[in-house]
Amino acid sequence: MDAAWLKDFLELYERGSFSRAAESRNVTQPAFSRRIRMLEEWAETDLFDRRSHPVALTSAGQAFLPHARDILARIEDARQSARSAGEEAKGTLHFATTQVLSLTFFPTWLRSILSHIRLGTINLKTDSLLACEIEMLQQGSQFLLCHYYPGMTWRLTDDQFTSVTIEQDRLLPVSAPDAEGKALYDLDRSTEGSLPFLSYDSDAGLGRIFRSVFSTDTIKPGLDVVAVSHLALLLGLALEGRGIAWVPESVVRHELTAGTLIEAGAAKWSIPMEIRLFRPFSNLGTAAEDFWNYVVAHE
Repeated sequence: MDAAWLKDFLELYERGSFSRAAESRNVTQPAFSRRIRMLEEWAETDLFDRRSHPVALTSAGQAFLPHARDILARIEDARQSARSAGEEAKGTLHFATTQVLSLTFFPTWLRSILSHIRLGTINLKTDSLLACEIEMLQQGSQFLLCHYYPGMTWRLTDDQFTSVTIEQDRLLPVSAPDAEGKALYDLDRSTEGSLPFLSYDSDAGLGRIFRSVFSTDTIKPGLDVVAVSHLALLLGLALEGRGIAWVPESVVRHELTAGTLIEAGAAKWSIPMEIRLFRPFSNLGTAAEDFWNYVVAHE
């Protein structure tokens, strides 16, 4: 029996349609039907009632269903155990991190750790926060390094994941300076009309943090969205004087010191946030557990 047959079986049970199940499994319908028939021949009984619409399980199929799920779960557990053992032997650490931290914070932070403990191979995946969350939920990485705010929407639940705070940061509004060295756009200065706002796209974690505190419909003076993109482009537009962008203080310390960017309002417009390291509660292997224990002990 092929494990793929069990996946076909469960997909047909969920979809109730040979055509939809075949499409989901990325095979032609005739090939999918043959695989279901081979599974039934192996079981020596019909598992599906093809006369019903949608396609339904026979009594034999109902009896087989929990076993199919259990077999696939055991196969996945075996795969994960083998992978963990292999990774542990190599000492590889798998990180996911947001794009902004991969460029600004992660390299320096990791170097500071490497000066005290020896690590094996580092595998780093960088993407949006949403993609990093999915990566962690699918067990593709052992650790997630990202900005975090307690009130933000979040997919990594407390019953599955734990975290440690690495550093404090702020999400603050910035603007290019005017001729007098003051913020070209100021949230506290009375102006006519709305202020141009440089906004994050929907997958950006920093945008998620901003929206957990502020709404562009309620901020006074109002904000008029003039661009929606990722941090690098928004920062470039802010430097050009195109509008206000909320950016991590850790990213723009040099620009603030040089005066090429100015805080665009009082402290009430900034959002305190953290840089956090997340991991699942499940055992990650000797190398990863040693790394985690070091970080917890020294933060």
